[in-house]
Amino acid sequence: MNFVWCVFLNVKNRSGGEYFRSEGRRSAPDREIIIETAIDAPGEEMAKHIPAGGKRSGAGHVPILANYLFSALAGAIWYLQFFFYTMGETQMGRFGFASWTLHMASIIIFSTLWGWYFHEWKGASRKTHRLIAAGIALLVLSTIVIGAGTWLKGGH
Repeated sequence: MNFVWCVFLNVKNRSGGEYFRSEGRRSAPDREIIIETAIDAPGEEMAKHIPAGGKRSGAGHVPILANYLFSALAGAIWYLQFFFYTMGETQMGRFGFASWTLHMASIIIFSTLWGWYFHEWKGASRKTHRLIAAGIALLVLSTIVIGAGTWLKGGH
C-alpha cells in the first residue's frame, strides 16, 4: 500500500524524476509550494505554505546517494523491528496476547519522544502539545493496565 501511495503521489505531483536528479526542481513562478498540508499535519496550525519566490523556490544540490543510503537504513531498521518483535513474542509464553499492543504502544511513545527531543513539533500550538502529551499519557496508562491485567491473570 505504501508503494501504491508513493506512485500515486509521484504521478500527481509529477515528481518521479526527482529520484534520479541531483539538483532540486525549480517551481513555476505562479505556483505555490505546499510544504505540509493540514491533512498531513497533526493540526491545522501546522500547515505551512511558502509562496512562489519564497526562500524555498530555488533549486539546490540534493544529496542523492545519502538519501538512498538513509532510505535503505530505514528499511532495514523497519524489517529488524519485526524480526526482534517476533523473537521477543516467543519468549512471552502465555502472555503473548499482549505483545502486539505493547509493541505498537512502544513505537508510538518512543518515536513521539524522539520527535520532541529533535524539535519536530517546534512551532506547533500549545493545544497540539497538550494533545500529544495526553495521547502519550493514555498510551502509558493503557500499557500499565495491560501489565496489571497480565499480572492478575497470572494469579498473583
